[in-house]
Amino acid sequence: MASTRIVVLISGSGSNLQAIIDHCQSGDIQGDIVSVISNKADAFGLTRAERANIPTQVLSHKEFDSREAYDEQLAKIIDSCNPDLVVLAGFMRILTPSLVQKFKGKMLNIHPSLLPKYQGLNTHQRAIDANDEYHGASVHFVTEELDGGPVVVQAKVPILPNDTADVLAQRVHKQEHVIYPLVVKWFSEHRLTMEADYAVFDNDPLPAQGVDYN
Repeated sequence: MASTRIVVLISGSGSNLQAIIDHCQSGDIQGDIVSVISNKADAFGLTRAERANIPTQVLSHKEFDSREAYDEQLAKIIDSCNPDLVVLAGFMRILTPSLVQKFKGKMLNIHPSLLPKYQGLNTHQRAIDANDEYHGASVHFVTEELDGGPVVVQAKVPILPNDTADVLAQRVHKQEHVIYPLVVKWFSEHRLTMEADYAVFDNDPLPAQGVDYN
């Protein structure tokens, strides 16, 4: 089986990137990260990539006068890596429809909520404010709807009485570092695909909330 060529997009510390690097290095993921691209030159995830001898590129959004112009150049850079899979790992930009369409079915994202709850930002505080019993993370295919693509896997964590958003975020992060490499592994083994508006795993359509990891 040919090794899956993976491009990872980041904006920050890259903890999910690190989890995926570790699983690639152990052979758990049948793939190689061929490039890590960041819109921020000071993203610590670039250092993580360099330590693992992974090529890095910085494309600052500040050098472009429109989202469309930025994404057009970003698409060219991604394309030049000839990827089988594009992984958004804390890439803090809303993608244009043309970029999403170009990589449809081979672009994954992780979102810190149990989708479809709490699309967008500040998910941990929103879950606490709503007095939810559980919070968590979802890995999903990327579509033009923000945080709205078919969900592959969700992991739940309990919300405890004295939780702050930061404490809850740390609990969610631990689950993210488990489920994101798992989904990349499935994709690398050709067990996971996206049809029109749903995910398919081992030839079976997944339910709207994907696989419940817990």
